[in-house]
Parts: sequence; C-alpha cells; structure tokens
Amino acid sequence: MADTLADMNVMERHNFVIERLMRENRATVADLARATGASEMTIRRDLELLESRGALRRVRGGAVSNLPGGVEPPYAIRAMSGLEAKERLARAVLSLLTDGETVALDTGTTLVAVAKAMEDRQFTVTPLSLHAAFALSPYPGIQLLLPGGQVRSGELSFYGHTPAETFKDLCFDTFVLGCCGVDPVRGATAYNLDDVRVKRAALDAAQRVVLVATAEKLGRTALGRVCSLEEIALVVTDAAPDNPVVEAMQARGVQVVHPQP
Repeated sequence: MADTLADMNVMERHNFVIERLMRENRATVADLARATGASEMTIRRDLELLESRGALRRVRGGAVSNLPGGVEPPYAIRAMSGLEAKERLARAVLSLLTDGETVALDTGTTLVAVAKAMEDRQFTVTPLSLHAAFALSPYPGIQLLLPGGQVRSGELSFYGHTPAETFKDLCFDTFVLGCCGVDPVRGATAYNLDDVRVKRAALDAAQRVVLVATAEKLGRTALGRVCSLEEIALVVTDAAPDNPVVEAMQARGVQVVHPQP
C-alpha cells in the first residue's frame, strides 16, 4: 500500500497502521495522518482502538509495534493486514485447482481468503481451521469434511491426536499449505508445534502440495519445520520475480506462480 494515500476508510486506515508498524516498528501520529489523509484526532482514536486489540502500544506522539520478534502475531491482527494481497493470492491458488478435486486447506488468514474465493467452485474440502470452515459453509458447491480434534483459541485451528489420525485415512488431490516462513534451505516452517503435526499429516495425505505465502514470509524461519522444498510442487507468492528467495526456490526445481495485479 502506498504511503501517500488519502481518504481511506476505517478498515483501510487500520490495515495501513498495522502494516506500517510491522514493517518499521514505530510510527508518529503526524506521519500517519499525512499518509492516510485523516486528522490527527482520528489517528489517535484509531491507535486507541488498535491498542485495545493488542496490535500496538501507544507512546508519546505515536505508537510502536506490540508484537515481539519470533512470535506469531494474533490471528485478529493478521486478519487486518494485507487484505488485497491475500485476495490476489487466493485467486491465483484457485486458478490451479480443478472442480471436483479433494482439497485439504491449511490454517491462517491467507488460507481463509482462499476459502472465501471458493464460492462458485465445486470441491470436497477439509479445512484445518474453523475460520476456513465457517467461510466455506454457505457455499453449495463445497462438500465439507472436518478433521475434528481440539481447537486452538484465536487461531481456531484443529490440533491434537484426532486430526493427525484422521488424515491417515484420507487421500487428497491437493493440500494448500500456508506457512509462517519459507526458506530455500529450511523449507516451510510454522510457529506452533501442534499445528506443525497436523500440517505434516495433511501433507502426507496429499498427492500435490501448493504453498501460498505473502512476500514478507520469504526468507523467514519459524520454530517448527513443516516440510522441505522438495515436498512442494508449487509456490504461490506476491514476492517479486527477482526476489533472491524466489530465484533460489526456482533453482531447486520449485515452480513459482505470481498472482495477477
């Protein structure tokens, strides 16, 4: 998102503030007002609301990020960031799927965007989170198959013995995998180890793995290793074609797909 936009609505301003803090860690009220076209009083109200949601910490004259490095930001905060990019990625993922496929759909906000993009398609889908299940539930062409198990607060992802065992009895055409980071050497990684176990089970049950990752996740490594690059057939990302991580993945035989603008 450009830094000279004006006349944003409330959601756009909140997205802008979150993305600015995730990128630069600190922002002043005056800078945010100039960038968004809002008054400083409006920006202060925005910061107050975002602080109440745990997204930032207000300081004199502005705000700083409230998210420590190496820790997964809360789902509610991630859901506010990069909405347009996630929608473009979702459309690119859907272009790779054929009606009638059986699809395992990973957790995360980008994967919820993929779920929402399935509105007019026909798939059998096993979502790894209730967020995606809720998004898919109204669509007549979607046959939902839930893996069961315990549900993690906030993320609403399934975890524990039950979903991991369920995937042993299933076979999917495609697993659409999300990640917290992807690195040419370490592969795809995630913060939560309970999630890693279920992701691995879904991956083992699929004939093809499509990884979808926003640009900032390339080159990042989280605690839990999900899979190597060799286990991934395609990567869908909005990172630039000349991104060093994109080039390294391609050099290792991974096909990289970029969404349309």
